[in-house]
Amino acid sequence: MFSPSKSSWSKRQTMWLQQRLKGLPGLLSSSWARRVLVGLLLFLIFYWYLSSDGLLRFLGMSRESGGAAGVCLKTDLHRWVSLVDRGEGVVLTPQTKETVPFVVGNGHFLVDVDSNKLWVASSSQPGSAPVLHTDYGPIARMQVPGTRSEARGMMLWYRKGSVFSSRCILTASSHECVTIREEFVAHRSLPNVYLQRVHISNPTDRPVSIDLVSTESPSFRSTVEKMEEKEFVLSSGRVLTEKKDTVLVVVATKKLSAKIQVSAKSEYSENLVSVIHTSEPTEGGKLDETLGKLREGVKREMVDVLRANVEELMQEHQQAWMDLFISGVEIRKITDAHTPSSRTVNNTLYYILSTSTAPLLDQSLTAEEQERLESSLNYADHCFSGHATMHAENLWPERLTNVAQILQLVNLWNLTFQKRGCKVLVAAGTHGMMQGMVLSFGGLQFTENHLQFQADPDVLHNSYSLRGIHYNKDLINLAVLQDAEGKPFLHVSVKPQEKPVKLYACEAGCMNEPVELTSELRGHTFPVMVTQPITPLLYISTDLTHLQDLRHTMHVKAILAHEDHMAKQYPGLPFLFWFSVASLITLFHLFLFKLIYNEYCGPGAKPLFRSKV
Repeated sequence: MFSPSKSSWSKRQTMWLQQRLKGLPGLLSSSWARRVLVGLLLFLIFYWYLSSDGLLRFLGMSRESGGAAGVCLKTDLHRWVSLVDRGEGVVLTPQTKETVPFVVGNGHFLVDVDSNKLWVASSSQPGSAPVLHTDYGPIARMQVPGTRSEARGMMLWYRKGSVFSSRCILTASSHECVTIREEFVAHRSLPNVYLQRVHISNPTDRPVSIDLVSTESPSFRSTVEKMEEKEFVLSSGRVLTEKKDTVLVVVATKKLSAKIQVSAKSEYSENLVSVIHTSEPTEGGKLDETLGKLREGVKREMVDVLRANVEELMQEHQQAWMDLFISGVEIRKITDAHTPSSRTVNNTLYYILSTSTAPLLDQSLTAEEQERLESSLNYADHCFSGHATMHAENLWPERLTNVAQILQLVNLWNLTFQKRGCKVLVAAGTHGMMQGMVLSFGGLQFTENHLQFQADPDVLHNSYSLRGIHYNKDLINLAVLQDAEGKPFLHVSVKPQEKPVKLYACEAGCMNEPVELTSELRGHTFPVMVTQPITPLLYISTDLTHLQDLRHTMHVKAILAHEDHMAKQYPGLPFLFWFSVASLITLFHLFLFKLIYNEYCGPGAKPLFRSKV
């Protein structure tokens, strides 16, 4: 039943709501209403962050960025991004999950930047790696009192032979970060010199005091020495070899004050120079005499180094490393899981070079010895014999975590070279080691009259380049590439030299006339031909007649193009498999036909058409 009172009450409610909605803009225009609304919004945001999900998300973001110090570090490390992208080095950041050993060395000593430990060689002969671990800490650590947070990143720069460190420190008295940049160097051509370059930037409004902390070395005794107005700290210690012989170690380090003051809005730079001398394994009765000679030698060299221009020393060091990396291996395209990546190859090359001496850079080397070493480097007869090491994962390990593993790798490479006819390259030191590793990667071998490329034809689906191969004072670059159809071919180029190049090359079988290799920029291409039985894919020689005669000594049954060889190697599934499949299909259809025949044509079969009557 209709009620007039209820209807009028409903109309009044509707009119009241419409009036309130019309007055809402005016209500929001008042200042107190806006304040209430903003306060309510802030309360909701604050409540969301205090909730479990929001709080965890916020803390996760803080951990990922590293706070203000992490943001500062990310900005500072941006200068290394392009270098890493080009494969020039490897970077360690707080977010990096996998790391590599950050070390610097020159074959005479090795500095582990992570653990601040010094490793020295037991002998100065080529092939003797720094295998003796001392408790001496060559790195001067810097601490900033009142540090609130800190973030650190490091970079291993291959071509410079250096480890770079960047630390961003946020103090309690400032909202800006103090940046400490360091470079650690084991000088390449001065085998006893170690440098730690420091640059401190203080953008804050207050001066910063930095404490210089030295690592305690129980087995080393230190004294302050002064020669020709040059003051330095002289530390002496000893380490035992596996045969329990004693190797003496003497280190001279530039003396600095215990505190460094950096004014507000200013920068500070310092070069910490050290000289490290070691003895040969010494008998107990000659220790004092040997130690005295070592100390005097360190003092004299330390005075000379302190007089030298550090920038010139650094240029000399960097040029030596750049000359080493004229040779190398460049990975362009990998299509399988067994070929090492570009980073793995560069890391391995760097570690082997850092633990090898450089006799060719020794200034005391006689002209006759220099010529002998260069001769062995330019033509290492019978090196590298055997199959290529491209897929040898123990020689090109994907991951190394400490110095001990690096030293094991060095021993394995030395043993491999000695057993594969490369002893002369080991004797040539770091330059020979680089040459041997490049030769071994692709399966290049020197014979009496030529250089041959004996890679496995079945693994040419990867693209890579071997650069800076020494041959008769020339530098050869050899690349395995693929054309648009995926067929492999060889590209050879020769670095321009002062004298005209006289090199010749021919592909497998040498059935075609050898081609003269010139220093043209476009280089020369050769098809990949495969002989039966298999012979090297390419021959390079300075003797044209030798290559022309070589074709008559091959005695091969056939010469196939690479694609024909692969088709013959992998012709598909065997005939028996396809015969079995065809037989099963035929039997199935016969059985099906029999069922249909018995159903409609056999005894008691049903009529095909039924009568409607």
